[in-house]
Amino acid sequence: MVLTMAKFAKIGLNNKVIDVVTVANEVLLDSNSAEDEKLGIQFLTNMTGWPHWVQTSFEGSIRKNYAGKGYEWDEDRDAFIEPKPKNEGSWVLDETTCRWKRPVDNPGDSNGLNYTWDEDAYQADNSTGWVSSANNQVSDGS
Repeated sequence: MVLTMAKFAKIGLNNKVIDVVTVANEVLLDSNSAEDEKLGIQFLTNMTGWPHWVQTSFEGSIRKNYAGKGYEWDEDRDAFIEPKPKNEGSWVLDETTCRWKRPVDNPGDSNGLNYTWDEDAYQADNSTGWVSSANNQVSDGS
């Protein structure tokens, strides 16, 4: 018999994830053997005394992203959002995936060139940011 486990994020101040814990799936089953997140929250609250829990999933099948310590729980988006990457002040949140992305799309492998992101180039001219690794030329993504 394979015991499957559910994961729950412990939510602290400012909606920050402070821990992720595992609960046996059987704890979540209601009288009709249907999974009910509220039963897992009730179980954890009774066990720990902590009232703020949200279920998460490795597959991202719920809440868009798997929760991790330091992530933000955004109830309006029904999503866990990882911290914005350090030293990447220009990055923006993709509303569909709730993941951080560069503000200019990668121009791709055009003409056999590879590109790397250069935050300084973007800060100097926000229509650019991708630098060709072949000749260090800045690209505007077109």
